Amino acid sequence: MALLSEGDFSCPVCHEIFMTPVLLSCSHSFCKECLQQFWRNKETQECPVCRRRSSRDDPPVNLVLKNLCDSFLKKRNERCSSGSEEICSLHSEKLKLFCLEDKQPVCLVCRDSQQHENHKFRPISEVVPSYKEELNTALKSLQEKLKHKENSKGKFQKTVQHIKSQADQTEHQIKQQFEKLHQFLRDEEEATITGLREEEEQKKQMMKEKLEEMNRHISALSHTIKDMKEMMKDNDVCFLKKFPVSMERVQISQPDPQMASGALIHVSRYLGNLQFRVWKKMQDIVQNTPVILDPNTANPHLVLSDDLTSVRWRENKHPLPDNPERFDDYYCVLGSEGFNSGTHCWDVEVKKNLAWRFGVTTASNQRKGWDFLNTEVWSVQYGLTKPFCFTVKQKLQRVRVYLDYNRGTVSFSDPVTNTHLHTFTTTFTDTLFPFFYSRYPLRILPLNSQ
Repeated sequence: MALLSEGDFSCPVCHEIFMTPVLLSCSHSFCKECLQQFWRNKETQECPVCRRRSSRDDPPVNLVLKNLCDSFLKKRNERCSSGSEEICSLHSEKLKLFCLEDKQPVCLVCRDSQQHENHKFRPISEVVPSYKEELNTALKSLQEKLKHKENSKGKFQKTVQHIKSQADQTEHQIKQQFEKLHQFLRDEEEATITGLREEEEQKKQMMKEKLEEMNRHISALSHTIKDMKEMMKDNDVCFLKKFPVSMERVQISQPDPQMASGALIHVSRYLGNLQFRVWKKMQDIVQNTPVILDPNTANPHLVLSDDLTSVRWRENKHPLPDNPERFDDYYCVLGSEGFNSGTHCWDVEVKKNLAWRFGVTTASNQRKGWDFLNTEVWSVQYGLTKPFCFTVKQKLQRVRVYLDYNRGTVSFSDPVTNTHLHTFTTTFTDTLFPFFYSRYPLRILPLNSQ
C-alpha cells in the first residue's frame, strides 16, 4: 500500500477518491455518480476513457477497488491524526513544500521529480494561512447557509401549522354553511308538512259535518219507519185516522248530503315540483358574489370576512406564511379567480371608506415590495395620491367595475347615479385578477344587490 499514491485511487472523471466505484466491461472504473452524469450529458453509454460502448446501463460495483479505497482513506486519516502525514510516503522525507498545481504537500525529492516538472512550489508555512483564511471564509458561508436553512425550516414548520389551522377553520365554516342550508330545508319541510296537516284537518272537519248530517237523516228515517210499522198494527179506524199524516211524513223527501268538490287532499300542491320550488325559494336566502377574495394573497394587516367578500385593516400584523402569492408591503388582496376572456362585472361598497383603490392587475405583477401599484394596474382611487391611477373627487356609495377582456377595456362607474367615472383601454395578454387596496372596510356586493 505504501507504493501506491492517491492518484491510483482517483476517479478519471472527478479526480477524487472513488465513491462507490463501478467496473465497465472495458476494465475501466469510475464513481457510479460520475459515470451516470457523464452518460446523461453525452446521451450515450460509452466509457469516458476509451469510448467503448457499455452493454449494461447499471455496471456492477468494483468491490476490490472499493475496499482498497476505504483502506487508503482509513490509513490516510490515521496518518493525519498521528502526525505521520508530515513524512513523504514515497521518499520518507519531510514535507516542506506545497505544489500549487497538484494542491498537495511534497518533499524536496518530489519537487525535483518528473511528476512535478515545471510546477510551482511554496513553503507550507506560507500557504497554510491563506488556505485557512479561504477555508474560514467558506466555513462562514456554510454557517450562514445553515442558519438560513434553519430559518427556512422554521418557516416551513409554521406553514405546516398554518395549513392545519386553515383546514380546520375552513372545515368549521363549511359545516356552518351546510348547517344553514340543512336548517332551511328542515324549516321548509316542517312548513310544507304543517300545510298538509292543516288541509287534512280542514278536509276531515268538512267530512265530519257531512257525516253528522247523514246520521241525522238516517235517524229521522229510522224513526219514521218504526212509527209506520207501529201504525200498521192499529185497528182499522185508528189506522185510517193516522193515514193522511203518515203518508205526508213518508212523502217528505230530504236530499242526500252531496260530496263537496275538492274534498280530497290537494297532493300535487305539496309534491308537484317540490325540489324546484324549494330551490327557487332558497335563492332568496343564498347570495352569489361575483368576486371572492383570496386569503392567501392578503397582506397580514388585512382581515377577511368568513364569506370572503369583505376586507378591513387591523393594526396588529397577523402571523401568516410569507408565501409568494402574499402582499407584504401594500395593504392589498386579490380576487380568487383570474380572467383571461369574456366580460365580468362587480360592485364594491365604499360608503364608509375614507381612502381606497381597486381595479384589476396582471397575474405576473410583483406582489413583494413597493413596485406593485406602479405597473400593470388599471384602477381608480379616492382619498389617495398614488400615481398611475384615475382619482375620483366625489364621495361615493359604491363603485361598479366592468371588465371586457377581449376588447381590452376596464370601466368604472357609479351605479347609484348611473354615472361613468373612467375607462382604461389597452390590450390584455396576461390573466387579470381583481385587486383591492385599502385601510378601511370594503365589501363586494352580491349580484342580487346590484
